[in-house]
Amino acid sequence: MMCTVFDDDEKIYKAISAGADGYMLKRSQPDILIQSIKELMEGGSPISGYVAKKILQSFRQTVPLNMNEGQLSEREQEVLGLLAAGYRNKEVADKLSVSPKTIKAHIYNIYQKLHVTSRIEAINKYKGRPNG
Repeated sequence: MMCTVFDDDEKIYKAISAGADGYMLKRSQPDILIQSIKELMEGGSPISGYVAKKILQSFRQTVPLNMNEGQLSEREQEVLGLLAAGYRNKEVADKLSVSPKTIKAHIYNIYQKLHVTSRIEAINKYKGRPNG
Protein backbone atom coordinates (compact mmCIF):
# COMPACT_ATOMS: atom_id res chain seq x y z
CA MET A 1 0.00 0.00 0.00
CA MET A 2 1.26 3.44 -0.89
CA CYS A 3 0.97 5.95 1.93
CA THR A 4 2.12 9.34 0.71
CA VAL A 5 1.49 13.09 0.54
CA PHE A 6 1.37 12.97 -3.28
CA ASP A 7 -2.10 13.04 -4.82
CA ASP A 8 -1.32 13.86 -8.44
CA ASP A 9 -2.62 11.58 -11.18
CA GLU A 10 0.79 10.44 -12.40
CA LYS A 11 2.01 9.28 -8.97
CA ILE A 12 -1.29 7.50 -8.29
CA TYR A 13 -1.22 5.71 -11.65
CA LYS A 14 2.45 4.76 -11.35
CA ALA A 15 1.95 3.33 -7.84
CA ILE A 16 -1.08 1.28 -8.84
CA SER A 17 0.59 0.15 -12.07
CA ALA A 18 3.63 -0.93 -10.07
CA GLY A 19 1.45 -3.17 -7.91
CA ALA A 20 0.30 -1.09 -4.94
CA ASP A 21 -2.76 -2.72 -3.40
CA GLY A 22 -3.92 0.58 -1.95
CA TYR A 23 -3.23 4.30 -1.98
CA MET A 24 -3.70 6.33 1.16
CA LEU A 25 -2.87 9.95 1.78
CA LYS A 26 -0.84 10.78 4.89
CA ARG A 27 -3.24 13.62 5.66
CA SER A 28 -5.94 11.03 6.42
CA GLN A 29 -7.06 10.75 10.02
CA PRO A 30 -4.87 8.37 12.08
CA ASP A 31 -7.77 6.00 12.80
CA ILE A 32 -8.53 5.77 9.08
CA LEU A 33 -4.88 4.95 8.31
CA ILE A 34 -4.89 2.23 10.98
CA GLN A 35 -8.14 0.79 9.59
CA SER A 36 -6.63 0.89 6.09
CA ILE A 37 -3.63 -1.15 7.22
CA LYS A 38 -5.97 -3.70 8.81
CA GLU A 39 -8.03 -3.83 5.61
CA LEU A 40 -4.86 -4.38 3.58
CA MET A 41 -3.76 -7.21 5.88
CA GLU A 42 -7.16 -8.85 5.35
CA GLY A 43 -6.72 -8.77 1.58
CA GLY A 44 -8.48 -5.47 0.87
CA SER A 45 -7.37 -2.55 -1.25
CA PRO A 46 -7.81 0.63 0.75
CA ILE A 47 -7.89 3.90 -1.18
CA SER A 48 -8.41 7.39 0.21
CA GLY A 49 -11.77 8.84 -0.79
CA TYR A 50 -10.06 11.76 -2.52
CA VAL A 51 -7.82 9.40 -4.51
CA ALA A 52 -10.77 7.14 -5.43
CA LYS A 53 -12.61 10.19 -6.77
CA LYS A 54 -9.58 11.18 -8.89
CA ILE A 55 -9.29 7.64 -10.27
CA LEU A 56 -12.96 7.58 -11.24
CA GLN A 57 -12.75 11.03 -12.88
CA SER A 58 -9.62 10.04 -14.78
CA PHE A 59 -11.19 6.80 -15.93
CA ARG A 60 -14.34 8.55 -17.15
CA GLN A 61 -12.31 11.13 -19.07
CA THR A 62 -9.86 8.80 -20.76
CA VAL A 63 -11.68 5.55 -21.59
CA PRO A 64 -14.29 5.84 -24.34
CA LEU A 65 -17.07 3.32 -23.81
CA ASN A 66 -17.46 2.48 -27.49
CA MET A 67 -13.90 1.36 -28.28
CA ASN A 68 -13.17 -2.31 -28.74
CA GLU A 69 -10.94 -3.62 -25.99
CA GLY A 70 -7.45 -4.31 -27.23
CA GLN A 71 -7.89 -2.31 -30.44
CA LEU A 72 -5.75 0.81 -30.38
CA SER A 73 -6.85 3.98 -32.13
CA GLU A 74 -4.60 5.42 -34.83
CA ARG A 75 -3.37 8.06 -32.38
CA GLU A 76 -2.60 5.44 -29.72
CA GLN A 77 -0.67 3.43 -32.32
CA GLU A 78 1.24 6.58 -33.21
CA VAL A 79 2.02 7.29 -29.53
CA LEU A 80 3.13 3.69 -28.96
CA GLY A 81 5.33 3.83 -32.05
CA LEU A 82 7.09 6.96 -30.78
CA LEU A 83 7.51 5.42 -27.32
CA ALA A 84 8.99 2.32 -28.98
CA ALA A 85 11.42 4.61 -30.79
CA GLY A 86 12.64 5.84 -27.40
CA TYR A 87 10.89 9.19 -27.14
CA ARG A 88 9.87 10.45 -23.68
CA ASN A 89 6.31 11.64 -22.92
CA LYS A 90 7.19 15.32 -23.36
CA GLU A 91 8.98 14.64 -26.63
CA VAL A 92 5.99 12.67 -27.93
CA ALA A 93 3.69 15.52 -26.88
CA ASP A 94 5.88 18.06 -28.69
CA LYS A 95 6.05 15.89 -31.83
CA LEU A 96 2.26 15.47 -31.91
CA SER A 97 1.51 19.07 -30.84
CA VAL A 98 -0.50 18.04 -27.77
CA SER A 99 0.00 18.40 -24.04
CA PRO A 100 1.96 15.88 -21.95
CA LYS A 101 -1.30 15.23 -20.07
CA THR A 102 -2.91 14.10 -23.32
CA ILE A 103 -0.01 11.71 -23.92
CA LYS A 104 -0.43 10.31 -20.39
CA ALA A 105 -4.12 9.71 -21.15
CA HIS A 106 -3.18 7.86 -24.36
CA ILE A 107 -0.62 5.76 -22.47
CA TYR A 108 -3.22 4.95 -19.81
CA ASN A 109 -5.66 3.83 -22.55
CA ILE A 110 -2.96 1.74 -24.22
CA TYR A 111 -2.11 0.00 -20.94
CA GLN A 112 -5.79 -0.69 -20.25
CA LYS A 113 -6.53 -2.04 -23.72
CA LEU A 114 -3.45 -4.25 -23.83
CA HIS A 115 -3.69 -5.28 -20.16
CA VAL A 116 -0.10 -4.27 -19.41
CA THR A 117 1.67 -2.15 -16.81
CA SER A 118 4.79 -0.94 -18.62
CA ARG A 119 5.93 0.51 -21.94
CA ILE A 120 8.05 -2.53 -22.70
CA GLU A 121 5.10 -4.87 -22.16
CA ALA A 122 2.88 -2.66 -24.33
CA ILE A 123 5.42 -2.51 -27.15
CA ASN A 124 6.11 -6.25 -27.05
CA LYS A 125 2.47 -7.24 -26.80
CA TYR A 126 1.29 -4.90 -29.53
CA LYS A 127 3.91 -6.01 -32.06
CA GLY A 128 2.04 -9.30 -32.46
CA ARG A 129 -1.40 -7.75 -33.05
CA PRO A 130 -2.98 -7.53 -36.51
CA ASN A 131 -3.24 -3.71 -36.42
CA GLY A 132 0.08 -3.29 -34.59
